[in-house]
Amino acid sequence: MKFEDLTFKSTAMPKGVQALLGFGDYELSIVKSDFSYGGASGLYEIAVFKDNGQVEMPGITEPGDTVQGFLSESDVESIIKKMHLISGADPEQA
Repeated sequence: MKFEDLTFKSTAMPKGVQALLGFGDYELSIVKSDFSYGGASGLYEIAVFKDNGQVEMPGITEPGDTVQGFLSESDVESIIKKMHLISGADPEQA
């Protein structure tokens, strides 16, 4: 899946945009807002969820962290590819 294939929805609080992708048991949240890491600079932040809670995912987030910020569009595409490889599931837009 390419970045331009993502469908972003507006968020009210905080004001910004979010796209959600399902990968089997996991969900990848991609956000950009004034409060996200890098959002004020036009960059994106991701978090991985499982069972409605944020989780660490080796290869995607750093140990001890569930969020990765300051990501360009190409960084987000790379993370989508890694999520596919790690989870074994094709991305599904939520």
